[in-house]
Amino acid sequence: MYELLGNLGRWLVSDEQWTGPDGIAHRLAEHLQYSLLATLVAAAIGLPVGLLIGHTGRGAFLAINLASFGRALPTVGLVVLVFLISGLSMTPVYVALVALAVPAIVTNTYAGMTAVDPDVRDAARGQGMRGHQVLFQVELPLALPLIMTGLRLALIQVVATATIAAYVSFGGLGRYVFDGLAQRDLVQVLGGAVLVAAVAVALDLALSALQRLLFRHRTA
Repeated sequence: MYELLGNLGRWLVSDEQWTGPDGIAHRLAEHLQYSLLATLVAAAIGLPVGLLIGHTGRGAFLAINLASFGRALPTVGLVVLVFLISGLSMTPVYVALVALAVPAIVTNTYAGMTAVDPDVRDAARGQGMRGHQVLFQVELPLALPLIMTGLRLALIQVVATATIAAYVSFGGLGRYVFDGLAQRDLVQVLGGAVLVAAVAVALDLALSALQRLLFRHRTA
C-alpha cells in the first residue's frame, strides 16, 4: 500500500508527466474545455426553462419530471447510443454531459424563482411593472443565489463525469484512467482519478467562496 502511494506521488509530481501532448497540463486543459462547454450549453437550455416555469408557473410538473428523467439516464449508455447514431465524434460526450447538467440548472432555477416572496411580486406589479420587468428586475436578482448554486452543482457533476470522453478515444483526464485500465497500470488509473477529484473539489471550493462573496450582503 505504501509503495503504491509512493509511486502515485512520484507519478503526480514528475516533470515529464506534466509536459507534452499526453501531459497532465494538456489533459487538464482538455478536461476543462469539455466541462465548461457542456455546462454553458446546459445553461443555455436550463436557465430559460427554469426562469419561464418559475415566472409563469406553467409546465412546472412536466419540466421538473423531464429534468429528473435526464438525471436518471445512464451517462455511459447515452454516450454509446449517440455514438452508434452519430459516429466517432465528441457529440456523444457533449450530449451526455449536457443531459447530466440540465436537471440541476432547471430545478435550482425553478426553486429560486418560486422562493421569491409573492408579496414582492405583487408590489412590483402594483408599481406598474410589466411581466418581463418583474422577471428581470425583481425575481431574477432574488433568485440568483439558488441559480448560481445550480450552475455550480452542474459544473462539478460534469467535471467528475467528463472522463467519459476517453471512453470514445478522446482526451481529458479520463485518458489516464482508461489507458491505465488497458495497460493494467494501477498508478496511472489512481493518478487520473485523483486529478479529477482534485479539480472537482477545487472548483467547488472556489465557486462556493465566490458565491459567498457575491451574496454576503444577503445574510449580513
